[in-house]
Amino acid sequence: MDELFSCRQAMNHCSATHTFAIAHLYQEEETMDMHIHDCYEMYYSISGGKQFLIDNKFYAITPGDIFIINQYESHKITQLDKMIHERIVLSIHPDYTKRLSSQETDLDACFSGRPAGFSHKLPLNREQQTRFLYYINKITGAKGYGHDIIEQSAFMELMILINSAVRTSHLPQSTPPIIYSQQVDDILAYINLNITSPITIEQLAGEFFLSESYICRIFKSATGTTINKYISARRISIAKALLSDGISVTEAYEKSGFSDYSNFFKAFTKAVGISPKKYAQCSVS
Repeated sequence: MDELFSCRQAMNHCSATHTFAIAHLYQEEETMDMHIHDCYEMYYSISGGKQFLIDNKFYAITPGDIFIINQYESHKITQLDKMIHERIVLSIHPDYTKRLSSQETDLDACFSGRPAGFSHKLPLNREQQTRFLYYINKITGAKGYGHDIIEQSAFMELMILINSAVRTSHLPQSTPPIIYSQQVDDILAYINLNITSPITIEQLAGEFFLSESYICRIFKSATGTTINKYISARRISIAKALLSDGISVTEAYEKSGFSDYSNFFKAFTKAVGISPKKYAQCSVS
């Protein structure tokens, strides 16, 4: 398998083939705003960074950390180190892990079997890091006759490694989300508690006794995105999950908190790449 050098390339390959792709990134691409995509993502940090915002949780990024993100979770890297930012990103189609699973071994569990209080962040120890990189090199080094079987078998072993690490880790206790600003943490909690109801910046400012300009400034400084973009991304995540569960487009729009259907349609189509109706059809097919 060819090693890619762009997250967007990896996501496009994953979506087109319904398998997986690996991107090894040495320097920064143009940072994506708060976003979601139809593929799972595994983000392995080699050089570290500063912070990751996934849904309403902040995480510090240190070398050897792996972040496990499913297709319904909005996320964004914020406050990156500008000198070096080396990482490996796996884009994985949800159908692929399900297809490779057996009755006894669920390779999809780390993405879909989320217990209460889970953490997206999984710190790997030295041995686990070595094994992870071994499988990555085995996959990207496979060429010629039998390369497809080598790639798939190494990928399955990699997924067994990660799922085993998740099963044996006490993630909520060992790696609590980092809070960079108590005010912003409270704002995020309020937004997510009321995400299906109308939320305005004026309302938030009044709720926290802050000026509108100040609340916008501290939120952008801490998260790297605006309040409105964050709210929109979270609502789209909810709508995607509802549509995947067979809820109608109308119900998904009403239950995800958008103020009118036109805004919902435009925001969903822009973020996901297809209309809500088309997404619902693809999810149940």
